[in-house]
Amino acid sequence: MLNEYGYVVNVDAAVLGDGEYLLIERSAEEDHAAGALAFPGGKVEQSPGGENTVSETARREVREEVGVEIDAVEYVTSRTFEADTGTPCLNLVTCCEYAGGEAHPREPEEVAAVHWLTPAEIRAHESVPPYIRDYLDAIERHRR
Repeated sequence: MLNEYGYVVNVDAAVLGDGEYLLIERSAEEDHAAGALAFPGGKVEQSPGGENTVSETARREVREEVGVEIDAVEYVTSRTFEADTGTPCLNLVTCCEYAGGEAHPREPEEVAAVHWLTPAEIRAHESVPPYIRDYLDAIERHRR
């Protein structure tokens, strides 16, 4: 959703289950960060009442992209950036708990694969962009 300043507002969800985080491999067809490993997420959409917008966006996007349910959604950090398309974005990062379902790519035009990785594996993986490592650091600090 664009706000009055022209930003797309996006919510990322770092899903934690059994000491591992769920990451998606972004499709080669994606306009931004194609092929990168990232947390599931997507754009905020207008909703009636507008309550719990961040947590509901996280739940919706995780369900749509990878088919799992989440609980205990907590805001962690945010940052602005310019997408590869030139669009200004505000990204809100959340952490949440895995609540059920089998993770699999439900939208192949957006998600090529899913991976459960430990924090150490995320930090070492060559397909993880630096900003995801930064988000992970913020999430791990938040969880302490």
